[in-house]
Amino acid sequence: MPILTGLAPDPRQLGYRLVEVDRGRFASLPGDALASLQLDVGREIPPAVLARLRELADIEAACRAALRTLTRRAHARLELGRKLTKKQHPPEAVEAALQRLEARGLIDDRRFAEQYATVRAARGQGPARLVKDLRAQGVDPRVAEESVRRALEDEGFTPEIEARAVAAKRARQLGDLPPLVRKRRLLAFLARRGYSGAAALEVVRELLER
Repeated sequence: MPILTGLAPDPRQLGYRLVEVDRGRFASLPGDALASLQLDVGREIPPAVLARLRELADIEAACRAALRTLTRRAHARLELGRKLTKKQHPPEAVEAALQRLEARGLIDDRRFAEQYATVRAARGQGPARLVKDLRAQGVDPRVAEESVRRALEDEGFTPEIEARAVAAKRARQLGDLPPLVRKRRLLAFLARRGYSGAAALEVVRELLER
């Protein structure tokens, strides 16, 4: 059986300990998680304890990978989990890492959805498109709808005003086309942006009658 050859505080991470097995570095693990394992330097590591050490190491690896991903941009919980699993992190380790990040407030689907909606509404995306995109990233449908509504209200966005603004810009680009073609393309453009139904049709009629 492998022998525990080192167990010392990690100078780079408070509360963590550097675990060395057979004189090779094994992992840096949370000290509180190691306390119940009764580790003794110089002694053999029982199979059950070694299995637990590997589980803890997998969780730490998944957590670090998640943090690196989050430094690039925010993610919904499910989307982040998908990325970690795709990188071959064990599903159990991924779930444990996500729970840890949630407890630390580093992932929050409601906050993510509101920030996502605010930024993209300012770029001209409509409520339907925002909800669809959030759901595709794993945000709960109810959370997505409530977050989009709240974000738009807080920022003073209204679907009608935003639809009119993006449609007016697009209409100018289609100025040389026949009226029916312009209408069809404007409606399709608004639909892709998340604006549809009677409100979108009214906006297009107003623009084409000018």
